[in-house]
Amino acid sequence: MKPYVLLLMFAFTAAFSAEEGTDQLQILVYGATGKIGTHVVEEALQRGHLVTAVSRDPSRIKKQHENLTAITGDLLDLQSIELLVEDKDIIIVSVRGMIGKDKKPENTLQYIAARNIVGQLRGVGGGAARLIHVGGSGSLEVEPGVLYADKIPRVFLPKSLEHEIQGQILALEFLRTVNDIDWSYATPAKNFTNGERTGEFRIGGDVLMEDDRGKSRISRADFAVALIDEAEKADHVQQRFSVAY
Repeated sequence: MKPYVLLLMFAFTAAFSAEEGTDQLQILVYGATGKIGTHVVEEALQRGHLVTAVSRDPSRIKKQHENLTAITGDLLDLQSIELLVEDKDIIIVSVRGMIGKDKKPENTLQYIAARNIVGQLRGVGGGAARLIHVGGSGSLEVEPGVLYADKIPRVFLPKSLEHEIQGQILALEFLRTVNDIDWSYATPAKNFTNGERTGEFRIGGDVLMEDDRGKSRISRADFAVALIDEAEKADHVQQRFSVAY
């Protein structure tokens, strides 16, 4: 047999084995039409997982794929959450916004979502899905005991964004009290880019990471890679992890 034929056979066998070694997951994505959520859906589908993309208006989900289901859902509706999480392996939540006119961190969608989903997963009992919650870089430490959010000049920070940052901090604080549900809190670098998927990045913890030029950044496409890596490997259960170049 010719050498190049053997090489092709080896490559095919290796690719098949790698795919076969990864269990197909049922992944539910809240915020599927957002800037992060769209990349998460794409990454999960590329790896062969079954994806349920949630939106209050499923017609906004234009992606067509045999493993993709677009469905109506509302993070404020406990019954809707209960029905959607029951048979899933992974719940990925990437949402933001204020609920109602009372502009308090407790009324941010990201904080309410964390509490509501955990409550419904507790109702599922044994075998409940793992939750991967996407938080913001404001909750990362820039020095011991000092958060990046504390260093942002308030004159440059819209009040609504300040409340949203505080809402993500509350979501993390809440999840850290949860020991009966498997959760992970995924935090991006300070700056998102529209760069391509490289699959190369660093994983950290509570400290804001910078590159050798003092930049803290990650592309949305690579952040999605890190999220699906966590879905598959469960390396940071009941922990926060951060992602940066």
